[in-house]
Amino acid sequence: MDVVYILSIVVAIMFGSIAVFQVLLSLGYPFGEFAMGGYYKVFPKHLRIASVVNAIILLLMGTVFLQHTGVINVFHSLPTNLLVWIITIFLGINTIANLISRSKKERMVMTPLSGITFSLCLIIALS
Repeated sequence: MDVVYILSIVVAIMFGSIAVFQVLLSLGYPFGEFAMGGYYKVFPKHLRIASVVNAIILLLMGTVFLQHTGVINVFHSLPTNLLVWIITIFLGINTIANLISRSKKERMVMTPLSGITFSLCLIIALS
């Protein structure tokens, strides 16, 4: 196994962990201060729905990286090169958004998490 292969597994685990967090938000757990600007401790219905959608997207993002590095080989026609770059750029923007969030909890927890994930994705994208 090479480093990029291992990093894609780490990235997929990180996306999966954040997806679990999003599911907890959608179920009404009081972690809203760590996400989406930190405006709510418990998300209202419309943000709970958004959290479910976010969880699904996060799992798909992890799948893209696993497919890209050959950890899985399920989606043969998936254009992973382009998708890996789109996800990586999104994570860079997301890191900046977390950094300027009005929520101190989001800045302190989600910024480093997003930044580390962005860095790992960038290494994978560049390899």
